[in-house]
Amino acid sequence: MSHRGFSHIGLSTLDLDKTREFYEGVLGFKPVVADTIRIEEGGSLRHLFFDVGRDQLIAFLEPQGVPGVPATYDAGINRGLGVPAAFYHFAFEAGSDAALADKRDELRAKGVEVTDITDHGWAKSIYFKDPNGLSLEYCCLMRDFTEDDATMQERFTIPRAALEMGNAISAKVLGHNRSAASARVRTQLAQQAKAATK
Repeated sequence: MSHRGFSHIGLSTLDLDKTREFYEGVLGFKPVVADTIRIEEGGSLRHLFFDVGRDQLIAFLEPQGVPGVPATYDAGINRGLGVPAAFYHFAFEAGSDAALADKRDELRAKGVEVTDITDHGWAKSIYFKDPNGLSLEYCCLMRDFTEDDATMQERFTIPRAALEMGNAISAKVLGHNRSAASARVRTQLAQQAKAATK
């Protein structure tokens, strides 16, 4: 079976206009499909798809007077479930370390509260929220994956507050606890390079 990534991720909003303003006006994602769906039993849905790159889409449905659908609910997912912000989040590809820093600066210039850059070792990220309260991320890979990466193991320790995806999950906090994992990866890469020259 071949894999081609996501077609789209479907989410919900109670305010499609604010959502569009954010995803198009702030993040710069182009709307590609917009439609209104009438429900036979009453009410309607407004449906809007954004192209987030590489022909992958993110879509939002806004219910309006649909029977059996609450008039209000928490579209932020995590808050509605009562779990930390890190549990359900969506990450967009930044492209490079420099582009990630640019994204952080652009978002801050537009008034979006954004974390500092977090260094995960294999990737770097910034975190922020949309007007619905959805947890979002821009991320870029920093190296190729190794076999060791796919082995479940303790790699670092973070404070509980980091699960809320604020600046407690900053590079300073994670960088301090990652030294053993980084040393292990450096040792493994050196061993692979040595084996390749034999």
